[in-house]
Amino acid sequence: MISLAKCRYLASETKPERVKEAVSEVAFVGRSNVGKSSLINALCGRALAHVSGTPGRTRAINVFEAAPGRFLVDLPGYGFAKGPIQEVLNWGPMIETYLLSRPSLRLTVLVVDAKVGPTPLDAQMALWLSDHRIDFCVAASKTDKVKPSESFAQRKKVAEFFELSPEELFWMNSEDHKSVAPLRVEILKALE
Repeated sequence: MISLAKCRYLASETKPERVKEAVSEVAFVGRSNVGKSSLINALCGRALAHVSGTPGRTRAINVFEAAPGRFLVDLPGYGFAKGPIQEVLNWGPMIETYLLSRPSLRLTVLVVDAKVGPTPLDAQMALWLSDHRIDFCVAASKTDKVKPSESFAQRKKVAEFFELSPEELFWMNSEDHKSVAPLRVEILKALE
């Protein structure tokens, strides 16, 4: 039985080819500072991935193991990030190489900011994933930053951007563990 509550840190790599082989894995992509690490922590029910307020702190491929050979993978963010320029320039090819070279990749979670809405870079990533036939879902983070009176309209707007129904868009607040439950179910199915 796979349980995200049993997830443990496994490795950080800057070279995709050095990540050990897996049976199945789920990767998280999104712009810098969108809340990928916070989302992983919420899904696992504890502080596992390092969370920072500074964009671009995730500089490597961070791998967490939910069960033997079953991985959650936190990829560096795209877009604005602080870090050595050469390092920042290498993140795009690192992310692409990783996503294209993992036969065990079952699902990619594209994390977007619920309040800001999808950016041109998010649109580019969704198109790239579709063009390469990589199975992905969209998760809107930081929903607590959206006014309750605007929540339904904003969810609909973000969903329509990705040609989804509002119900198909995972609408989450990492502080509210109930809101991440539907995505947890989807991830566990992918890892089986």
